[in-house]
Amino acid sequence: MSSLSTSAPGLLQQRPFVLFWFARVSTTVGYQMLALLIAWQLYELTNSAFDLGLVGLIQFVPAVILTLLIGHAADRYDRRSIIRAAQTVYALAAFALTAALIAGALNRELLFVVVFVIGCARAFEVPTGSALVPVLVPAPLITRAVGAWTSANQVAVICGPALGGLIYAASPIVVAALCVVFFVTSVALVGLIRVKGPAPAREPPTFASVLAGLEFIRTRARLFGVITLDFVVVLLGGVTALLPIYARDILDVGPIGLGLLRSAPAAGALITAVLLSRYPVERHIGPKMFTVVAIYGLATIVFAVSVSFPLSLAALAALGAADALSIVIRFSLVQIETPDAMRGRVSAINYLFVGSSNTLGDFRAGANAHEFGAVASVLIGGVGSLAAAGLWTLVFPGLRRIDRFEPADREKP
Repeated sequence: MSSLSTSAPGLLQQRPFVLFWFARVSTTVGYQMLALLIAWQLYELTNSAFDLGLVGLIQFVPAVILTLLIGHAADRYDRRSIIRAAQTVYALAAFALTAALIAGALNRELLFVVVFVIGCARAFEVPTGSALVPVLVPAPLITRAVGAWTSANQVAVICGPALGGLIYAASPIVVAALCVVFFVTSVALVGLIRVKGPAPAREPPTFASVLAGLEFIRTRARLFGVITLDFVVVLLGGVTALLPIYARDILDVGPIGLGLLRSAPAAGALITAVLLSRYPVERHIGPKMFTVVAIYGLATIVFAVSVSFPLSLAALAALGAADALSIVIRFSLVQIETPDAMRGRVSAINYLFVGSSNTLGDFRAGANAHEFGAVASVLIGGVGSLAAAGLWTLVFPGLRRIDRFEPADREKP
């Protein structure tokens, strides 16, 4: 709770946001623990970097297929109900894994099915949650709410893998069972949220309304540039899928070490969130965003070649710190420049780019590691991230010139 109160004084009086903050922490802790369990079990079963990459590809498919439908639903129906339904699916998936572990029936195919089901639910839950945040607080608190929302994710991403790794060493069954508890808790918290204002209009979907999010982004150059920059950098620079290989084969630190490796980026991000609460980014937004993207690429390169566990943790922490500042800038720009009636659809398109960059990045990393080795795969990603930052400064000069968080409704590409 400290990160919430520190990062956003005044938000504590917004009961719906506080409930949602705790719900987000609970969901993300469960999700991160479940991801660690799946990754370690899969690598133990198959010893395949390519299979680790397939986890990302399997999650990518529902994000692409469902994106436009999700955005329309989030703008037309109760976002709380959509989120609760998705979290219920998480709980059922975790329960299925728990039962399979108890019965000794866990296999590669079941893990992939669970990943696909979770990917479908996550495709609804994440963009809908992003669209819900701004309506839980008064307009002047939106930027602070974004910072607190980011800190909720980082707290959970620190605690989830570290806790999961420690418990996994004693019993993977307990890890899966705890995931069920976290997801059910989140469902209950979201159920307590009450939002003021009229219910969304339940208009029938039309082709034009479904595609409106794409059109909105297309006609705003800096939104398009921010979203595509994130897509390319994370597609190239993602390392999460290969952490089981680093933990077992390169650093020799086991599941506990894997938990710490997965937590390290979030630890760096949380430090950044705390600093931003005291020293918020208010000027020179564009140059700072490109600087932290370059730092992200450099940290990825250091992690790629490290054979020292402390240095690897430090590199991942630096990577996470840079990414956190980038996330705050990007998410704030998207939410501030998007009217509430469009937020569901725009958030869904944003999730398609951001979510698919993570999942496709995992597949890219796994496929490259299968062909060239894990170190070469991560190294290629780090160099590619640096190149992307340089290219985007040239292709989108308007991004480089952003000074403050101000809407640019009339901006055209």
